[in-house]
Amino acid sequence: MKLGAEPKKIALLAGLTVIAAYVLYTNLSAPPAPSSGAVVAARVAPQTAADSAVTAAVQTAATPTRSSAGRRNTSQEFRPAYKRKGVDTSTIDPRLRLDLLAKVQAVDLAPAERNLFQFGAAPPVVVPAPDPGKIVPKTQEQIRAEQARLNPGPPPPPPPPAITLKYYGYTAQRTDGRKRAFFLDGDDIFVAAEGELIKKRYKVVRIGVTSVEVEDTQFNHTQMLPLAEEAAG
Repeated sequence: MKLGAEPKKIALLAGLTVIAAYVLYTNLSAPPAPSSGAVVAARVAPQTAADSAVTAAVQTAATPTRSSAGRRNTSQEFRPAYKRKGVDTSTIDPRLRLDLLAKVQAVDLAPAERNLFQFGAAPPVVVPAPDPGKIVPKTQEQIRAEQARLNPGPPPPPPPPAITLKYYGYTAQRTDGRKRAFFLDGDDIFVAAEGELIKKRYKVVRIGVTSVEVEDTQFNHTQMLPLAEEAAG
């Protein structure tokens, strides 16, 4: 056994022990090194922050456009203002009006005469016939007219013919004061005083200045004959 070689081994072992102790102390005292996953996350994080900033800028730029479009749509739409009026509950009658309900229920509903969903002319209105059992009293005029229609009687006599004489003047005598009138019948001239007959038919009743009264004795008819215009001048 060689004793000279033992100190060298002991010295080498002591050096290795010191180096191991130093390495161990260094590892224990130094902060832990980031892992590979943390390094990758650190590299990706700045890129994600940049993308978030770009996305926020795009959203900020697009927001006014949507707001202005919404304002345009709002201005074009018609939205009437609704004002809610307050209801005074003290004026409301909470009682049930059974009398009004009974009046509505008592109304008879007539059957429908026309379909509202069909276009066309309206049906003719049917006028109900009068009730034959109802007697309507007649007036006196209706009774007389009906009697005259049923019993006409003899026809009335024809009117008397008109007197064809023309009166165109008169004269008065100073001795007796009697008036004599002048008449014209066609081409014939007649002179007659009051009370005398002309053509044995016409009696002179009264002679006046502008007219004369003559009676037709055949038909018992009296007529006033005016003074002819041609004789007036």
